[in-house]
Amino acid sequence: MKHIRKTDRAPAPIAVEGASGVSKAGLIAEADGAPTAAMRLFELAPGGNTPFHAHDWEHVIYALDGRGTVVTGDVRTEFGPGDAILVEPSEEHNFVNEGEEPLRFLCVVPLRGDA
Repeated sequence: MKHIRKTDRAPAPIAVEGASGVSKAGLIAEADGAPTAAMRLFELAPGGNTPFHAHDWEHVIYALDGRGTVVTGDVRTEFGPGDAILVEPSEEHNFVNEGEEPLRFLCVVPLRGDA
């Protein structure tokens, strides 16, 4: 068993093309002994967004705070605290914070997607 507190893993800004106002804290990773999946905590500042991208693994999302929009292709879906989202493998997507407070969500991916 591994117990990690949020305060043990400081968020770091995401510095990739197309990302704005995004930070990520790796909560559970392969280095912690996770055999198949990683859990990350994302925070998007008001007006922030992740890059529009796709990959061959799924994202399992659980919203904690704030309001956001996930964009898949030409579909925009609003979400907020308590909502769960499945972004399927190879589905183009990005997350946008169009609200006035930080958007925070957990994201679980297979270990190969934990970059």
